[in-house]
Amino acid sequence: MQAYGGNNDRRQSEIQHDLPRLLSRAALNSGLDRSRWHIQAKGDEQLAVAPMDGSEPRIVDDYIRHITSGLLGYNQDRVSSARMRIRAAVHHGPVEVADNGFAGRTVVTTSRLLNSGPLRGALTAAPAADLVLVLSDEVYRSTVGGGHTTLPTTAFRRVAVQEKEYEAAAWLWVPGHDAHQLDLDEPGHRTGAAEEPYRTAAGTTPHGRADRSETAPTDSQPVGAQGPHVNGRDVSVNTFNAPVDLRGGVVGFGGPRG
Repeated sequence: MQAYGGNNDRRQSEIQHDLPRLLSRAALNSGLDRSRWHIQAKGDEQLAVAPMDGSEPRIVDDYIRHITSGLLGYNQDRVSSARMRIRAAVHHGPVEVADNGFAGRTVVTTSRLLNSGPLRGALTAAPAADLVLVLSDEVYRSTVGGGHTTLPTTAFRRVAVQEKEYEAAAWLWVPGHDAHQLDLDEPGHRTGAAEEPYRTAAGTTPHGRADRSETAPTDSQPVGAQGPHVNGRDVSVNTFNAPVDLRGGVVGFGGPRG
């Protein structure tokens, strides 16, 4: 949660009361059973490890939407300093439940995404937003890019994440805002080829289904590279022929520390 450390003791206690209830209510409204999740609470953060039950698209889609809706209701009658604004990150892979929490690269990657410059920058650049989300490239491909959610691919902005030892492409979504128009000038944020726009031919998804948007990003070559043309525009075509990876999903929530 944003600016948690700048609150007094009473407000911090209130936040620690309200945040888990908001997340639990969002899961219930999404038809997700959080009693089956392993949850590690950390004050203004939660790290949740979901089971391998095929629910990852619903976590990315329904769960995040209901959290955003819950935050809207929570914040609507509050002054700016009392709003709850959240960063969220989703990654997937094997996780070890250890004696002092969780172990494994999957958890480390989730933490790096959650604390990345682009995600922090998005929360700063969109002051009216209650939530900003980043998906690892693997999660984006197997859920949004694979057409397994109701989220349009064009709502996501491909960003480069460089946080400590972790360096990879990721996908940013800011509900209610155009992520592509945000100035993500944040320490640790590296611009470059990873943020070039991407398209698929004739506005279709990577699986060939019609998309509501005119263009849709994929991990294929950037616009302007030599390739096929549609209506006089350079586009790129990519075919995905791989199963969706629904290994254990990891979700992290938090905000810039005050």
